[in-house]
Amino acid sequence: MLSLGRLRSRTCQGLTRRAVLQIGASSVLGLSLADLLRFRAEAGERAVGTAKSVLLLWMWGGPSHLDTWDPKPNASLDYRGPFGSIPTKTPGFRIGELFPKIAKLSNRFAILRSLHTGSSDHGVAGTIGLTGSAAGGVGLDGKPLPNAVRATTGSVVARVRGGAKLPPFIVVGGRLHQGKKAIVGEGGGPLGGMYDPFRLEYDPVHGTRIPALQLPDDLTPERLADRQRLLEAFDQLERQTDAARSSQVIDDYRAQAFAMLTSPDARKMYDLAQEKPALLDRYGRTRVGQSLVLARRLIEHNVPFVQVNWSDHVEAEEDSGDGGWDHHYRNFQIMQDRHGPWMDQAFSALIEDLSDRGLLESTLVVAMGEFG
Repeated sequence: MLSLGRLRSRTCQGLTRRAVLQIGASSVLGLSLADLLRFRAEAGERAVGTAKSVLLLWMWGGPSHLDTWDPKPNASLDYRGPFGSIPTKTPGFRIGELFPKIAKLSNRFAILRSLHTGSSDHGVAGTIGLTGSAAGGVGLDGKPLPNAVRATTGSVVARVRGGAKLPPFIVVGGRLHQGKKAIVGEGGGPLGGMYDPFRLEYDPVHGTRIPALQLPDDLTPERLADRQRLLEAFDQLERQTDAARSSQVIDDYRAQAFAMLTSPDARKMYDLAQEKPALLDRYGRTRVGQSLVLARRLIEHNVPFVQVNWSDHVEAEEDSGDGGWDHHYRNFQIMQDRHGPWMDQAFSALIEDLSDRGLLESTLVVAMGEFG
């Protein structure tokens, strides 16, 4: 069977490489040169997407579909829980009652209720959601799945859209983890560490921080100077032995860090003091609310891919465990008191803010967790 347009490795003309080879090898198809030219012309006439940036709100832990975007209003309480559903601006379309502000914006977004990652394991599903493949994922048993992990979507964008003054792939929040185990698939994978995300963290007390540039509390200036001299010695040795790839990654990160600290545009980019207090209030004075303000500022400064990790690194009642949206037996309480109102306020403010600034048409905003 010939499968045109279903395989991922496409040519610039819209046909997959494998499909082109299939066409060339299958004379029984009766495809002439004129047919191939017509296919290419039709591919060229397809509308080109308007998105220049992606803002991914990664809702780590797995939000309950029944309590958010797929409430099943006609199901019994045994299946749907205590929350009801509310109408949206779109006739016949209902979402969970905890999201009245988002409901008023239903004409500006689409919900993909059929999207899922095919695994009930947080770790494996996280790898699938971030990379599009389970390859290399690690579940609760601690055993990696076959084949090498692929690059995360942001790293692919960084590979294609890199070269600007600012890092092309920025994550707001720390590394995702399941217990004490980091989730596989947040970095460049086979593309190399050069395309790993550059991380920022927002803290209500300290503001925006760059974790890679934070010094340990016990690191005195004298010890720092000693380490710097040792690092310089290793740098010389690396260059002498031509460890080209690893040293290039180090140099790239140093250049990024230096740019983030010294560039006037960069300093303005992550400084939320530039915003009016009323707008910060509009997003909500939670970590996730202010992290989305920071994400919007990154988009405004033409960063191609921004990911906000709503996990215990961004907002949680405790510092260990899955955090984020992995509520288990406390789901209804946390949804009602915390995550529901926070999501409704912050996400609706983000959509309206992007629209007011003329950025919504050029920004693909995605909110999802590892289970869909």
